[in-house]
This record gives sequence, structure tokens and C-alpha cells, in this order.
Amino acid sequence: MSVLPFVVNANDSRVRAQVVAQGLEHPWAVAFLPEGRFLVTERVGRLRVIEADGRVGAPVSGLPAIDVGGQGGLLDLITDAEFSVNRQVFFCFTEPGPGGNSTALASARLSRDRARLESVRVIFSQQPKVAGRHHFGCRIVEMPDQTLVLTLGERFHRMDDAQRLDNHLGKLVRLRKDGSVPADNPFVARPGVRPEILSYGHRNPQGATLGPDGRLWVHEHGPQGGDEINVITPGRNYGWPVITRGERYGGGPIGQGLTERAGMEQPFHNWTPSIAPAGMAFLTSQRYGRDWQGSLFVGSVKFNFLTRLVHDEKRVVHEERLLEALGQWVRDVRQGPDGLLYLINDSRNGRLVRLLPARP
Repeated sequence: MSVLPFVVNANDSRVRAQVVAQGLEHPWAVAFLPEGRFLVTERVGRLRVIEADGRVGAPVSGLPAIDVGGQGGLLDLITDAEFSVNRQVFFCFTEPGPGGNSTALASARLSRDRARLESVRVIFSQQPKVAGRHHFGCRIVEMPDQTLVLTLGERFHRMDDAQRLDNHLGKLVRLRKDGSVPADNPFVARPGVRPEILSYGHRNPQGATLGPDGRLWVHEHGPQGGDEINVITPGRNYGWPVITRGERYGGGPIGQGLTERAGMEQPFHNWTPSIAPAGMAFLTSQRYGRDWQGSLFVGSVKFNFLTRLVHDEKRVVHEERLLEALGQWVRDVRQGPDGLLYLINDSRNGRLVRLLPARP
């Protein structure tokens, strides 16, 4: 492993970036295994184990058919909260099928030798499938009640469907781990409504995490401006494409150009111009000092930085951009079992990076 020869952010010398592994082809997500190992997805349709010393293993076998192309492929991954007992993982990917493709969620068990996936089962498929290569969403969060939340994009050219409840486009869905629908989902008893839906009116949510208080935080890409962070309340409408602070690519309003409407939620935070946010994690440890504890970290795949956000109950009160010298997209950020932050740099020669305190 090599420590990159710079200290991030000239105004704060507390952090160094250490390359754990490199040579990954468009990695998208990282999960943590026992004994210091990592499990990493590559968007091109491969899953790999990275050893504690940085050695990158051969592709793990057993993945289902994946439609790789554009923004699609093998995307997010989490390990079950009881992984040490059941070796269960959940991953989402672009699933081919009649009419095109869509985001799907699968469960599997990682073999004891970490070479293959066993008992692979698709537990959810976004409907409808449509032709396209954009806006798959695809972040997974295990909630405190052991249900799963999956973010789903509106597939770019189907943005109006984000306001309809008879489909899964532009939605968050909540499922049990076997794919069944929890009885307390907000729309479970409404005729003509997909019962998996937790919230709607989303564009392309590529970051999701639990806050320290157990609330679900999600961010999504705006069109040209208007990237958003939202704190999710079940059953609420988050507005896309009726309200947005973004505009059409090349200029011009979207719809009536509204930024608010009764019955639609306002974002907790927005970026205009866009940073193209990806990955999101709260820091709960004190590994970098008490003043960083509780900060929210979000990657950028437009400007190649990691941003640290400090907030109160109503808004972001401070934003600090870090790691611009890394020079690669920050696709994922997570806090590891050791209390340190880990990043995925998405490129043809992608990296898994550990952030170290500059001083012991």
C-alpha cells in the first residue's frame, strides 16, 4: 500500500489519503468483511474481494445476468447486519428483460472461501423495464428494523412517471429481506399503487445512509443544478419533475419552472451548480477529532472531491471540500469498522482509498 504524497486541504492538515488497492475497473461500492477484507463491485459486472494487505482477488462467481452499459451494471452492495452469522449480502444491478432493463435487488450468501455467491435470488425488480442507459439510482440501506430501502431512478426520459404511483420509476422502495412488502409501508392498502413505494418524486438518487438518529438521508442528481439532499418521511412527495432548482440541459425551465408547490417537500440542502453527488456517509467516530464527528460526507463525480457538511436540524451551516488532488471521481464513501472513512474512486484504474488522520 502507498500513501499518496499530499495532505488534503491546505487549511486542514489532519488527513492523509492512503491507497488500499488500485487497478479496479470502474468500482462503484465497497462493503466491509471480517479480518480487514473488503468486498467491491465494479460497474462492468464484476465483484471482487480485496485482502487486508491490498491484494485484489479474482472475480467472485455466481452473479446473475447483468446489462452493462452507460450508467448501468453492477452497482451498490451491502453486507447483512448479521453477516458474521449468515454471510448474507445484498446487491443491486441493471437487470435485462423484456422491453429493456431496470434496477434489481438480489440477495446471496458469500461462500466461506469468498470465491463465489451461493443461493442467489432476485428479491425485487423495478417495473416497468424500459430501454435506456441512464438513471438507475441503486443505493441500498438496511434500516434499524432490518428492512431494506432501495433508491430507484426515473430513467431520464420517463421523468413524469416519478409522480405516478403505479410504477417504480423515481421512487424509494422498502422491502423485507425476502422481498415481501412490510405491512406498514405508506401505500400498502391503496388500490392501483405499488405497495413497495416508500416515497416518490425522485430523479436519480445515488446516495443513501442512516443518520445518527436513525433517519434516512438520500441525495439525488439534479438536471443542470438542483442536486438535493432530502431527509425522508414515508409517503411524502419530493417533487421531481414538478419542482426543481435545476434546468434543462442547454438551458430553459423544466415544466413550469417551479421551485415549490403545496404537498411537495423542500430539500434539506441543494447544490446549484451541480456537483453530481455520489455516495454518502455520516462520521460517527472521533478518529479525526471531535469537530468532525457527526459530519456528513458526500462524494462528487463531477469535480472529483469529497465534501464535508456540518448541519443543524434545519440546514447545512458549513461545507468543506476535500481531496480534490485525488483527481478521480468519488463514487462511494463509507465509514469502516475501524471508524475511518473509505472512498471508491471510479475510473478505468479505480482505487479503494482509506483516509488516515495526519497525526497518530
